[in-house]
Amino acid sequence: MKIINAKVFVNKEFVEGGIDFDKKIIKVLSKEECCEDDCTFDAEGMYLIPGLIDIHTHGALQTDVSDVEHMNLTRLSEYYANDGVTSWCPTTLTVPEDVLNKAMEAFREFERPVNGAKIAAVNMEGPFLSPQRAGAQNPGALHLPDAHMLERLQKASGGLIKLVSVAPELDGSLEFVKAVSGDVRVSIGHTTADYETAKEAFKAGISHVTHLYNCIPGIAHREPGPIPAALEEGATVELITDGYHVHPSVIRLTFELFGDRVVLISDSLRCAGMPDGDYNMGGLEITMSNGKATLMGKETLAGSSIHLMEGLRRAVSFGVPLESAVYAATKSPAEVIGCDRVIGSLEQGKSADFVLLDSELNVKAVYINGKCINRKD
Repeated sequence: MKIINAKVFVNKEFVEGGIDFDKKIIKVLSKEECCEDDCTFDAEGMYLIPGLIDIHTHGALQTDVSDVEHMNLTRLSEYYANDGVTSWCPTTLTVPEDVLNKAMEAFREFERPVNGAKIAAVNMEGPFLSPQRAGAQNPGALHLPDAHMLERLQKASGGLIKLVSVAPELDGSLEFVKAVSGDVRVSIGHTTADYETAKEAFKAGISHVTHLYNCIPGIAHREPGPIPAALEEGATVELITDGYHVHPSVIRLTFELFGDRVVLISDSLRCAGMPDGDYNMGGLEITMSNGKATLMGKETLAGSSIHLMEGLRRAVSFGVPLESAVYAATKSPAEVIGCDRVIGSLEQGKSADFVLLDSELNVKAVYINGKCINRKD
């Protein structure tokens, strides 16, 4: 199969051309190599980008990956894929270990439906977080960093855990980081850490930041906090671009500062894709009003209600160059979870996971492993 006459995203830019593929990409075609035959689709005027990769999403459609009694991974997988996310990381909340263990077993046993996105890895956002910066995480289930607990959960998941958050100021954090950072990527998040503590943590093995600006100290000129430390130590950083969590001007600034190290995430909750109302999240009640999710009766943000593709569109509407936004939703997240050899970019030999967009960035078609799972008029 060939797709021709598209604006193909390769090497951080769009070029006129197409791709030849079966289950994997056979070749990225130049404009001169695009010739029509019986096995071609003319995508003139469309963008052809890698499938998006959401490494931080808790759920959608009334499903939460930490709510094992009501979890529907098939429904979630199809929801993500329908709008262009071809790989995702179920992201667990702060819940007791026995609940996490059941969730990990479910992830391990999951079989992708024909029209669903792939589970590329698992992200553990909790429970090794600061009580002072728990945000919308359940403080009653917080736990000090514990490498043995992570090892048990990793075994239950079948080795799927690739990302875990930790507050480095907690007792035993640095020992935890040194013990596990060779096997999983450790992220600083939900923390009260100052600049010096963060620097020490990055040098110990932390290399990522969980939802930058949210639930971590901000930047002050005499108390710089973890964000400048992350910049100096080469960390990758997550960014929620729903317009509620981070102001558009700061979103633009973050891309200027961190460049290719920005990773777009949805941080979506079970209320994503649902009407405004009240929902439960890891034992806490949340309210969604006009698409904004907060702890019930408070102004504390609880995550987002958007799909990652909508996050990409909003980032572009805020002034982020399309090329930068696409890279931050494809290649960068693939590198964070160590899957960039097989997904995240349009290169020969990689999985034929890609999306066709019109000039307004609306999804026109989604392909996973070379199969069109969604085509819109």
